[in-house]
Amino acid sequence: MGTNGSTMLEPLDAWRQSLPPVDPSAVSSTASCALPARYEAVRCAREFSRRTLADWEALERFDDICLVVSELVTNALRHGLPADTPHGQDPPVRLHLMYWSSRVVCAVRDPSNDSPATQEVDIEGDFSAESGRGLFLVDSFADSWGWHPLAGAVSGKVVWALFRF
Repeated sequence: MGTNGSTMLEPLDAWRQSLPPVDPSAVSSTASCALPARYEAVRCAREFSRRTLADWEALERFDDICLVVSELVTNALRHGLPADTPHGQDPPVRLHLMYWSSRVVCAVRDPSNDSPATQEVDIEGDFSAESGRGLFLVDSFADSWGWHPLAGAVSGKVVWALFRF
């Protein structure tokens, strides 16, 4: 289900500009995983993240990273897919992990052009709400996060989160 290397990340070059400054030559490894339009994909994304971080010997922030991956993938499936997305089609959501010596970036790509911030339910006035806390959790557990619309032949957006060790 996953692939290693930079070829899967080439369409994402534009969003990298919105990340905090990082020396591209310091990138140690990358991995990418296509996720089907099913909620079981959240579990697959966590398992992929666990295996990848273990391979990179970068498990220091495993719990935080897996929580954020779960939230980003759930949001992509819930808010980033058109209602009529066929389940047998090419997977429309993709998880990317990038490792530098002192940080990991996880990024989730989906076909929606909508801002992730406008998709969250306003929970400030309703703490009993059953959903809508995803980006609050991302903001709480990641060192920084953001999103960027994709340009060119690939439409949609990437929502990313950065974790420092």
